[in-house]
Amino acid sequence: MNTHRERQTVSFEQLEALLRDIFLAHGTSTNVAAILARNCASAERDAAHSHGVFRIPGYVSTLHSGWVDGRAVPLVEDVAAAFIQVDARNGFAQPALAAAAPLAVAKTRDAGSCVVGIHGSHHFGALWLDVEPFAEQGLVALSVVNSMAVVVPHGATKPVFGTNPMAFATPRDGHLPLVFDQATSAMAHGDIKIAAREGRLVPDGIGVARNGQPTRDPKAILEGGALLPFGGHKGSSLALMIEILAAALTGGRFSFEVDWSAHPGAQTPCTGQCVILIDPAKAGSLLGFTQRVERLIATLHDAGQDRLPGDRRHAARARAAREGIALDTHTWNELNAYAEAPGRPTS
Repeated sequence: MNTHRERQTVSFEQLEALLRDIFLAHGTSTNVAAILARNCASAERDAAHSHGVFRIPGYVSTLHSGWVDGRAVPLVEDVAAAFIQVDARNGFAQPALAAAAPLAVAKTRDAGSCVVGIHGSHHFGALWLDVEPFAEQGLVALSVVNSMAVVVPHGATKPVFGTNPMAFATPRDGHLPLVFDQATSAMAHGDIKIAAREGRLVPDGIGVARNGQPTRDPKAILEGGALLPFGGHKGSSLALMIEILAAALTGGRFSFEVDWSAHPGAQTPCTGQCVILIDPAKAGSLLGFTQRVERLIATLHDAGQDRLPGDRRHAARARAAREGIALDTHTWNELNAYAEAPGRPTS
């Protein structure tokens, strides 16, 4: 580990191990700790800082609030030829999806598609990390998650939707999967928190203050204000669709039903997630499908689109493999303090 100008470089394995120790110290099972640590370390490695170690205080605070069960064992039910239902049992979403993944892949190979409906789950991480592994296995994957009510629908006056992200992944021919992950809000909630922490204003059109007036102040958005959907009515319609798929279909809570008022310190919304998997080989051959994808991508490049969704993450991942993951010394010390403080949150 090298220190230079208050920054440190750590390996992915070092960061993952430390995060695993943190989760274990604050009450999760060994399995949950391993899954969350890899998820969070992967986000940091790929420079998705709003879902990397920035999230650790929120995880710890939520675990100590009693709002989430860090030792929950998901219940996976095989309910139909191409449908799996998962009760996360008030645990985190990533372990719930991991528990269902082997059966979901097998069903997709057999039937050509599969729907995984997860309810009673707390999703607090990057969504692309849920779908990318399926694309690495040759499947097309779409995942949607709803959240807590922090977004005002287009034409409405109070929050109803969550940031309601969606992630899509497809295999490619000779390349890493094409993956995108985006919120249906004008900005991700985590990015609003980072802007508030750093004292930066956000662009116009992102959110409103408590009085409903537009604001660029992220603190005003977080403290009684709300986010706006991206693209006006178009983003609002997508957020509505995600509420239906992630909550109504799965049995999860709607974003406006999330109430953690009895659990001070809670930060992870307990809602729902829907994952749809498709085996493109069923339409002919995987190679034929991926070659078609490559033709589309080549046309995009010819049209002047130099960067594809996910390219920046892949570049950051490659850089981290060569050089390590850069963290400032203060953050590294804080992470170590969390790992050394079992049974209680730290400041």
